[in-house]
This record gives sequence, structure tokens and C-alpha cells, in this order.
Amino acid sequence: MRSAFFATVSVAALAVAGPVQATTLSLLIWEAYIDEQVLADFTAETGAEVRQTLYDSGDVRDEILADPNSNIDVVVTNENGAKLYGNRGILTALDTGNVPALKDYEESWTKRCGGYGVPYLWGTMGILYRSDKITTPPTSWADIMKPAESLRGHIAMYDDHAEAFVAPLVLLGKSVNANDNETLKAAYDMMKAQAPYVLTYDYAITSVQSPDKGPNIWMALGYSGDQFTLNDKVGKPHLWRYAVPKEGTLSWLDCISVSERSKEKALALKLVDYIGNAQNSARNAIKLNMPTANKAAMALLPEDMQSNPEIYAAPEILAKSQLQEELTVQSVQARRRILSSLAQFSDAR
Repeated sequence: MRSAFFATVSVAALAVAGPVQATTLSLLIWEAYIDEQVLADFTAETGAEVRQTLYDSGDVRDEILADPNSNIDVVVTNENGAKLYGNRGILTALDTGNVPALKDYEESWTKRCGGYGVPYLWGTMGILYRSDKITTPPTSWADIMKPAESLRGHIAMYDDHAEAFVAPLVLLGKSVNANDNETLKAAYDMMKAQAPYVLTYDYAITSVQSPDKGPNIWMALGYSGDQFTLNDKVGKPHLWRYAVPKEGTLSWLDCISVSERSKEKALALKLVDYIGNAQNSARNAIKLNMPTANKAAMALLPEDMQSNPEIYAAPEILAKSQLQEELTVQSVQARRRILSSLAQFSDAR
């Protein structure tokens, strides 16, 4: 398995007088996954600094969140994680009483966070590709799982135990939440056959920043919205594009939650409410080119953004999409063993 990637970013108060020992909140979040100005404005308004701890896979995030000594106040997790860790007493129950911004979200969205999070951003999984290297856009999961010879050594996959299996399982016509050994074995066989074409199993946004690997990545497994971050990282607008395969995909939702262990619970709740309100939900969506679940924020988005199929997936795509469900312990263990063997194969090469 690859080593965990960690970084810390601080957003300090901007010329705002505050106490000598300013309060600091710890936010556990994906890299480049929030408008930094929103955090700066929160600091200016409250005097509280927000320090980001970054992760680049769900497995890394879950290791940090499960650690009682991690000192996390607020976390962005997927809908499955919000329900799982909420039911374990690790996340705080949220409602309009402690997070008023929840009034602007439809129940169909809030129930997916299980009562332990505010819907943050949502989207699909698909194929990221460099438009200068791949002139015919991919249309099927077979384009990345059974790639052309020209892509040998130019693919970035992903070693998260849930998302890494979306492509092979959907291509096999199976549920992305499959738990049985027979189905996982079939997925493994496909992933093993693909392995010689894979340059790295690091998340695309992490690996594209590597001087050695980045220029050699032409196709990658990723999330809707990643293409905009990748273009920003390489400094070339429109170089990276995104496509959702015809077979269907995973429709994901991230939730922003408060740790039950937070020593600054009231302030952490205020931060979640601040990020989740209509104005800041819209600012985040526009900055990141990603869909918001806040119904009041939708009215604040530009029309060309709402009609962009790379941001708001077409209804026929969503109709074929699956939602993530909790996997059995045995399934998670089997999936992690598979990913470990693939990573070892890659390292040996």
C-alpha cells in the first residue's frame, strides 16, 4: 500500500485583532476541496484559525478519524462514513437546532448523511484524461480497465478500498457494493490484467504533482471536478477532461461533520453552519466547479455552470448510477488485500 500523504495548511486571520492565544479548529479534508477565502472570512468573523489536515484517500481519512488522539474538530467524509462514524459516537448528531443552514437542504440529501453531516459536494466517478494525448474521449470503463497498448505505463488508478473497485465491478455488471468473494475475485482478475498499464495507484491529484510521474499520466480514475483541480495544478486550462462511462458509475455525496471529541464543539458547529449556508455553498461550488446540494445556493450559481454536463451530470447518467453502501468487514479486508497485492506488483516493476 502507498504511504499516507499528509499536509497542513493554515488560514490565519486577516488583520483582525484577536486573543493572544487564538482558537484553532482542525479540519480534515481532501486537498484543494474548499474555497480558502471562505475559511479566511470565517477567521475574520470569529478570530478562530482553521488548520487543514489533508488526505488523499478514504482509507487514510478513516484512519485519522478513528484515532482518538487525532484532535480533529470538523471532517469532510463520504455519506457512508458519516453514518458509520455517527452511529459509533465519533460524530455529532446535526439538525437545524445546532446547524441552522440545514434548512436549505432537501431531506433526500440530508438523510444520506444519516443525521451526522451537512451535504457538502456531490458528483460521480469517471475517467480523467489528457486531451492532448487522448483525442477520442473515453466512453466505457473498458477504456481504462482494458486499455490500448499506447496507454501502457500511463494510467493512474486509486487504492481506496471502495472507489478502486467501481470501474471493474460496473464493467462486470455487478454492484459497486459487492461483498461476495466470487465477484471480488473476478474484479481482481481484471485489475491484475490491467496492472502492467498502471503507472501509479496514487490519487490523480497527488500523483500529477510528482515531477517523475505527473507528465506520464494520461488517463486516471477520478471524481467529477478533479479535472479542474488537475488543470490548476499543471497550469493548463482545459488540458484534463472528464467522462462518465456509458455503463454507469458511482454517484457520491460528501458530508461535512463535527467530531464528538472536539474540544471546541460550539465553534466547530459554527464552522459547519458557515460553510453550509447558501452563500458559502455557492462560493465553494463556483470556486471548485462542483455541484452543491444546497437548494438556496442553486439560485446563486451561473446558468452556464448549472448546464455544464461535466459539473451537473445528465439525468440519464444519474439514472444508471449506484449509491455507496456499507461493506462487510470481510469485504473491506479482501479489497484491501487485493489493493496491497497490486501495489506490491507495481513496486516490483
